[in-house]
Amino acid sequence: MSAPFDQAHAAVRLEWGPVGAAVVRADLAVVVDVLSFTTAVTVAVGRGSTVLPFAWRDERAAAYAAAHDAVLAVGRLEARRAGAVGAPSLSPAGLLTGPVVPRLVLPSPNGSTISALLRDAGAHVAAGCLRNASAVGRWLAPSVAAGSSVVVLAAGERWGTDGSLRPALEDQLGAGAVLAALRDETASTSTWSAEAQSATELFDAVRPRLRERLRACVGGRELAAAGFGEDVDVAADLDASEVVPVLTERGFVAAGATPMERR
Repeated sequence: MSAPFDQAHAAVRLEWGPVGAAVVRADLAVVVDVLSFTTAVTVAVGRGSTVLPFAWRDERAAAYAAAHDAVLAVGRLEARRAGAVGAPSLSPAGLLTGPVVPRLVLPSPNGSTISALLRDAGAHVAAGCLRNASAVGRWLAPSVAAGSSVVVLAAGERWGTDGSLRPALEDQLGAGAVLAALRDETASTSTWSAEAQSATELFDAVRPRLRERLRACVGGRELAAAGFGEDVDVAADLDASEVVPVLTERGFVAAGATPMERR
């Protein structure tokens, strides 16, 4: 699959999910999975952990953590059970206040899978969300000005019925926030794809009601109904973090001054 689907005509691109990650390639890639993978990564890296992404939430994740001398994050509900109190979980709110571990495995079928696809394709991969949107935009800007291409990958969710992609409003807004910050740094969208420009325009329109919309969207309502409304509030905290997590051979770590300082 090639033009026009690869958006190669544009320097700054936007696409959805693992299939989009395989089709739309760029020098730099930002994965956005607001509820909750990239928000959790941003919180954990900001507190000093190296985050190892892993696609599956089963016995393979435990084996992977053991092989890499890392702690496996447990599910939100599991963290509430007796004996699991204090264990790192997939909850961004829990990671914000809980124990800090040097190496943390975060299972995620969407964000982790997309991150791995982009890394294996040779892109410099960063984790973006609402909490670090401006920091990511500033980090990208010098490379874009120097001629590098960028793709922002909104992770989306999966339908339980057939596993197909469900575009998620929270990821559209997170992608738009990163792109709006990049636009503000570069002062131009003339070489952007229509998809990237439109995500930015949506974020601009929603920004005054961002927290309200995140709580009201399907993903936010799902988490609140399960008792994790605090995770939605942590995810909605625009520009609360200056950390840009980048994916290296070691896992996600805090970025250097430029995308090339990734090791």
